[in-house]
Amino acid sequence: MTEKDGGVTFDIVVKPRSSREKVGPVQGDRLVVAVNAPPVDGKANEAVVRVLAEAFGVPRSVVTIVRGETGRRKTIRIAGVTGDQVAYLANS
Repeated sequence: MTEKDGGVTFDIVVKPRSSREKVGPVQGDRLVVAVNAPPVDGKANEAVVRVLAEAFGVPRSVVTIVRGETGRRKTIRIAGVTGDQVAYLANS
């Protein structure tokens, strides 16, 4: 996890087609994000952005997928969020 320029960048692993959408727990060194959407036509990516925006209480426009558009392992950047907020969410 890296804090820089008023935002935080961190790694996640996506679990598509989950029964419940949620953030957490940490698996290895990545935060798990479970989404209902299937991994086709970018639907899971849209769901990841939405779920993370809701979890952190920020608009979807500040959540960016930096790396991993086509895989389950992604790097995410969220503007206006601190590393402490990510750590708190990861541990709750």
